Amino acid sequence: MLLTEDAPLSLRAPDPAFRRDIIEGLSREPKATPPIWFYDRRGSELFEAITGLPEYYPTRTETALLERHGADFAAAIGAGRAVVEFGAGSSRKTPHLLRAIDPAAYVPIDISGDFLRASSAELASAFPGLPVLPVVGDFNGELALPAAIEGLPRLGFFPGSTIGNMEPDSAVDLLRAMRRLLGKDAMLLIGMDRIKDRDRLVAAYDDAAGVTAAFNLNLIARINRELEGDLPLDGFRHRAIWNDDKARIEMHLEAVRPLHFHVAGQCFRMAAGETIHTESSHKYGARDERLLLRAGGWEPVREWSDADELFSLILAEA
Repeated sequence: MLLTEDAPLSLRAPDPAFRRDIIEGLSREPKATPPIWFYDRRGSELFEAITGLPEYYPTRTETALLERHGADFAAAIGAGRAVVEFGAGSSRKTPHLLRAIDPAAYVPIDISGDFLRASSAELASAFPGLPVLPVVGDFNGELALPAAIEGLPRLGFFPGSTIGNMEPDSAVDLLRAMRRLLGKDAMLLIGMDRIKDRDRLVAAYDDAAGVTAAFNLNLIARINRELEGDLPLDGFRHRAIWNDDKARIEMHLEAVRPLHFHVAGQCFRMAAGETIHTESSHKYGARDERLLLRAGGWEPVREWSDADELFSLILAEA
């Protein structure tokens, strides 16, 4: 995929939300930063590489479900809806859904503008009769949908188990916000990763080729580049941990030695072994996923899973 070049750094002001979140996160005990800031251009490219790794089962399992159950989706969802995809990324899985349900429009939402524009252009050329209306923004914040889909029934599409990156309270808040944004009579097709063998889970987030480590460490490079940071790249290592009590994988950046560094003019210290918690990925049992959706204002109506029950796609109604 041909991506547009990023604008020269000298032409850009630092994102105030990025600065605020990083300063607040590094000032906490224990340190923690929101996962949305992984996705600059390089981070988005690295995540796409992660999705093709042999250890990373979610993407290929979910894609296979989308390929296999097109007729089921068409029967359950119907034609003529505007598909609103939250965190669209490269939209690689989306064509399977669009071919199945014959939508009236497609609205991809993503925080990475360069990546979104490139993938939207590619998808528009593959579906020449379909209005493709990209929205650059954080789906956790306030968003407005394009006027062109006013009055159309909507299908929210939230693949990849991105909901698992949120704490349960935040996940419920997001599901409620989606329900408000999509309106009455809306439907939601959401991917959710299932609880499974610990070793398989850890391997998916700490691959042998080190791509996930590069993805995690890219946050350090972004902080240095955009927030006048001087964090030593060789001062951190990637760690993936299964937290059984909270049924989640945690990604951390661990200091390999005592560190003293600056970000946006502020000074920080870390002891050897201290970590920055950069992402959580919650996994769900069958009961948990339904409780979460209902708390967010959605009623599950259909579910599709693979033979090994690694991953589920759930269709819910507002």
